[in-house]
Amino acid sequence: MLSEKYENLSIVANANKQKYQENRPFPNIVFSDFFDADFLQQVLDEFPDLSEANTAKFNNPNENKIASKGEDLFGNNTRNLIHFLNSQPFLDFLTVLTGIENLIPDPFLLGGGLHESKKGGFLKIHADFNKHRLTKLDRRLNVLIYLNKNWHDSYGGHFELWDRDMKNCEVKIRPDFNTMALFSTTSTSYHGLPDPINCPDNMSRKSIALYYYTNGRPASEILEFKKNHGTIFRNRKEDVEMLKFNRMKNFVEDVLPPFLFRTIKKIRNN
Repeated sequence: MLSEKYENLSIVANANKQKYQENRPFPNIVFSDFFDADFLQQVLDEFPDLSEANTAKFNNPNENKIASKGEDLFGNNTRNLIHFLNSQPFLDFLTVLTGIENLIPDPFLLGGGLHESKKGGFLKIHADFNKHRLTKLDRRLNVLIYLNKNWHDSYGGHFELWDRDMKNCEVKIRPDFNTMALFSTTSTSYHGLPDPINCPDNMSRKSIALYYYTNGRPASEILEFKKNHGTIFRNRKEDVEMLKFNRMKNFVEDVLPPFLFRTIKKIRNN
């Protein structure tokens, strides 16, 4: 499953842990050709058209993307990959690499799994929800695996990491096949692909997302007014429609009872 270069995960983790923890704008790292190319090709061959399936579909000024729900759409190779990424050997690798101990995978794949963005798709800069809706665990780490062959810079769709003041994009990652990006998640780890993708109509941007949790988090990462929050979208100066949308959404959320707001949001994303 792993490429020969990365078969010894312990060596890889120890060799890269300082780089991961010191990288800006927050701890992150990118690995190229992490998995066996033939195996990952089989995963790509199984990737369904998410727009034609029972999936979570998002289309608003913050995001235009599609995501799977659970494991129902997984082929055998995809399922094997996901289970490996949630296994003890990979969790040990993540612990040494990131310094985050007692990581817990998410068998529910809440928000994770297969992601797809068609032409025109985007995901504005944001910080992720920080509590698992079911387990109430703290979200600490994201792993993203890209599955896009022959992807050109002109298509856009680069994954961006921004500083906490939203002044500069400090890292841009092209979503090339067999590229794996990892980063620590906090209330200020701002990231996304903010500009509409311009790939050909017969292509899409495909990825696999895995999220990892702990029971609690360091006090230094806790913001008093953000103890339990959903996705926090941050606008760039050019994101005018997004800013208007989020002001209205925040107003509605303040006015409506929480249960009614969650119900409307769930219906809209189905």
